[in-house]
Amino acid sequence: MPRVTINGQEHDLPEGITLLEALRSLKIEVPTLCHDDRLKPFGGCRLCMVEVEGSARLVSACTTPVSEGLRVQTHSPMVEAERRTNLKLLAQSYPAAEALDERIQFHRYLIQYGIKPGGIAGLEFKDDSHPYLKVDMDKCVYCYRCVRICDELQGQFVWRVWNRGEKSRVLPSSRESDGQVRRLLDSDCVSCGACADTCPSGAIVDRLQAEHGVPTQWTRTTCPYCGTGCEMELGTIGDQVVVARPYAEAAVNKGHLCVKGRYAHAFVHAKDRVTKPMVRETGGDWKEVSWDEAYDYIAKKLGGILAESGPQSVGVLGSARATNEENYLAQKFCRVVVGGNNVDCCARVCHGPTAAALKQSFGTGAATNSFNDIEIAGGFLICGCNPTENHPIVGARIKQSVLAGASLVVIDPRKTELARYADVHLQIQPGTNVPTLNAIAHVIIAEGLVDRAFVEARTDAYDELVETVAEWTPERAGEIAGVDPVDIRRAARVYARSGSAMIFHGLGTTEHRQGTEGVRGLANLALLTGNVGKPGSGENPLRGQNNVQGSAHMGCEPSNLAGYTPIAQSADFVEQVWGRPVPREKGLNWMEMLDAAGTGSLRALWAIGYDVYFSNPNAERTRESLRKLDLVIVQDLFLNETAKEFGHVFLPASSSYEKDGTFMNSERRVQRIRQAIPPVGDSKPDWRIICELAARMGFAKDFAFDSPKEIWNEVRKVWKAGAGISYERIESVGLQWPCTSEEDPGTTILHREKFPLGPRAPFALLEYRPTPETTDKEFPFLLNTGRTLFQFNAGTMTGRTGNSLLRPTDTLDISPADASRLGIEDGQMVTMTSRYGAATLPARVDDRIRKGELFTTFHDPRVFANRVTSPHRDEATQAAEYKVTAVRLEKAR
Repeated sequence: MPRVTINGQEHDLPEGITLLEALRSLKIEVPTLCHDDRLKPFGGCRLCMVEVEGSARLVSACTTPVSEGLRVQTHSPMVEAERRTNLKLLAQSYPAAEALDERIQFHRYLIQYGIKPGGIAGLEFKDDSHPYLKVDMDKCVYCYRCVRICDELQGQFVWRVWNRGEKSRVLPSSRESDGQVRRLLDSDCVSCGACADTCPSGAIVDRLQAEHGVPTQWTRTTCPYCGTGCEMELGTIGDQVVVARPYAEAAVNKGHLCVKGRYAHAFVHAKDRVTKPMVRETGGDWKEVSWDEAYDYIAKKLGGILAESGPQSVGVLGSARATNEENYLAQKFCRVVVGGNNVDCCARVCHGPTAAALKQSFGTGAATNSFNDIEIAGGFLICGCNPTENHPIVGARIKQSVLAGASLVVIDPRKTELARYADVHLQIQPGTNVPTLNAIAHVIIAEGLVDRAFVEARTDAYDELVETVAEWTPERAGEIAGVDPVDIRRAARVYARSGSAMIFHGLGTTEHRQGTEGVRGLANLALLTGNVGKPGSGENPLRGQNNVQGSAHMGCEPSNLAGYTPIAQSADFVEQVWGRPVPREKGLNWMEMLDAAGTGSLRALWAIGYDVYFSNPNAERTRESLRKLDLVIVQDLFLNETAKEFGHVFLPASSSYEKDGTFMNSERRVQRIRQAIPPVGDSKPDWRIICELAARMGFAKDFAFDSPKEIWNEVRKVWKAGAGISYERIESVGLQWPCTSEEDPGTTILHREKFPLGPRAPFALLEYRPTPETTDKEFPFLLNTGRTLFQFNAGTMTGRTGNSLLRPTDTLDISPADASRLGIEDGQMVTMTSRYGAATLPARVDDRIRKGELFTTFHDPRVFANRVTSPHRDEATQAAEYKVTAVRLEKAR
């Protein structure tokens, strides 16, 4: 360790750190305007300069590495005089009318050095149009932190330096216009807030922080949106959530948040938040009741149905927005109180195929690697997912890695943002994943790109795979998928030659008739190239909701108990812990429950945090089934579409900001959430509602939990692979399972030496079975659906925040060629009609869409896009085929 003398004191300092890092570790403060720990050292502001003995001039602490024998003075007269001079120069152009505020970093230095600003306001760019960011470049001190954080962290390149010398200006830009823009809303800004987060001078301000003031308390928790699992700190004043900021030391997001995590929290205090239990009266109106009245109503109705029709007549749906502890209780309620296995969650219609496929291929139905592998991967294959919009922090990390030289193959029907950076983009027709992946495997084998040592040592059925894909030439697959065979060959070479390469996939892979087989096709590629069980590799699903991985893994699945272990395998052990029998009868998954409701054999449904009517495909069929139920219990924050039309009882739940517990992210990491405010109104955490209803039905002892921690400790008893994940251990950082003991550090990479299946993993032999959903003269377009950056799923949360100003409603994206042919203009209202229903929404002319195809999001209940989607399902898991629907299009009347 280098020995360095600082201000006369000797210190042994770690090798490779900068002087600034050393000073901060020693609690010696020096001013700096251009430095942010998330950015590369810049040395532009010259405020952190220090005096080094033997040097002819002052050096910047942020760019100077420590070395043996350095003798440093941090506040000598010469250093302080230079700092004062630099601050005076910056203050000359800073608005004189600005009242100095110690909360602003630059202001704090001006106060400290007794310097008053002397500039004239109103000369530079101002923008007050954005719902979350306020811009006043009169206050810019040209530290370029906004430019660099937008480039280096987010990779959006919005803030640019225009002109040179004294004419230099920092202004927002747009790729589309290839120049400056008048409003931030017209730029490529994704509203992540990183520029405001880093700005030291007040030039770019977080509006929420400015409007509400400094929070009186900060609470560390985990984001309630996508499955990335970003950690954040919630700022509160009294019982009000006012701001959020990234947790700087987070393992997943490393000091960054997207627009939803940072800003979309106003739903907690929305005016239409339901905070009292309600029962629907005979006339159809909702009546507020006490919790006791609500529980009595449910216990009587549910008890009567069970007495008349048995456990198979009742279904329970857990929630991807609820905690692990709450989902564990939901499935326990179904199995202990109801006495059956009719329990499921929304993983059924999104990532059920992933869990099934990865379990069949590798033995574990979860991501093989960690997000931290992104920075060391040599390449990426992105199939059927759009990370920069739907998992923005992961997307930004992938983008930065590609900009640094990693290779990239994108398989997607649309030209996503990452497709712009790809070595190869296979813009396939929706529903053709399997032939495309078979063709890539064909090329890898035919051109000798197989990792022979890995295949021989760790796989089975290689010869059979060779025979299966022999007929899947790029020419054959290219004709089916609508892509150039040359590009299929290029994609195979890029992926196979990347060294270590990560596969990421999403709903564009799973929500198909062959969703499970599509995931297995990706697993084949990883096995062929030896990209399993090592850093920077693997097959990694991007989970859509914050706890969709955890909800199924906690046992909200008809065939599996907690730990995603089959009932036949673990029921005896779980019975010992519960002291109750575990039912062995085959349970119904959610889609089968819906079918059973249609025939009258399912009579009651409890939907926790899941708007099933709005979210399900083919809404009319869902409607016909739900309306036949005798009892629909809806447990949520708002009166959702299911509750409005079919609910008999509404139980007001608390948001994740109002309770404790854990979430499980896409990389198998279990992380804490912590209560920041009391439950709003009379709402209650889901876990408490489940326990109280179980007690009302005579099972108080089985649900005698006083805290989420107590519930989690029972989870650890029945889930052997998570036994080592205690609340105490994840207080500072989440752990990835398997983690079998308190001494186990967790598992960052699965399958390093063997698979749960044994030493060898089987290749999948995949036949192509086209979807029955086809176009014809009446329905000539193929409709694809997906998420967008600014809204989330059913819009329950984001729809009640400023995000609705950024994305007011769903759009129907159409190619310029098709729009011109039909005479459709951008923003014009159009109606899409399928064989199952119709929906009306504004058109968006978009050159990312292929001719003959359409794309829409599904977040706005006023549009209700799922009135259009088809009833077809994945043959292995019953997941819905949202991604392929034949429609016609016409101008709205």
